[in-house]
Amino acid sequence: MNDLRYPIGPYKESLPSDASARLKLLSELVDAPNQLQAAVADLSESQLDMSYRPGGWTVKQVVHHLADAHMNWYIRTKFALTEESPVIQPYDEARWAELNDARTAPLGQSLMLMDGLTQRWVRLLRSLSEQEWKCKIVHPERGVMTLDAILPLITWHAKHHIAHIVSLRTRI
Repeated sequence: MNDLRYPIGPYKESLPSDASARLKLLSELVDAPNQLQAAVADLSESQLDMSYRPGGWTVKQVVHHLADAHMNWYIRTKFALTEESPVIQPYDEARWAELNDARTAPLGQSLMLMDGLTQRWVRLLRSLSEQEWKCKIVHPERGVMTLDAILPLITWHAKHHIAHIVSLRTRI
């Protein structure tokens, strides 16, 4: 049986090898909102309240989590570009997923947020110079991270959670 926690496999840290690899990742990131929309299309309310795996989040929680995560990483990107190696604030993703909005809000709110935010974020990322890609944040749990290292992580993260929903769809 496949590991339902990692339908596309665990994250393997890697830096983009060159500008074209970065552009490929940006293309994947900008497409994530469309893929997320397609993944949840036509799911019933009861299906949206299903967990993608035993002990896992519901589809609603996954969608709202993606919007929350993208907001946090977008802001972290801005901090990296405007401050000298800022220490960023981590957040308790599991506790955020238990808040009322993550359990009950209509998906359209986070889908629209994710779409607009991702377009703006990718616009910013596409404008970065080689030197700006080396800007750093200090994550209290992950250590020092450059924007170059963050890009593949966030791209994987979006695909990872979208795959949770797609995987669930094949089983229901």
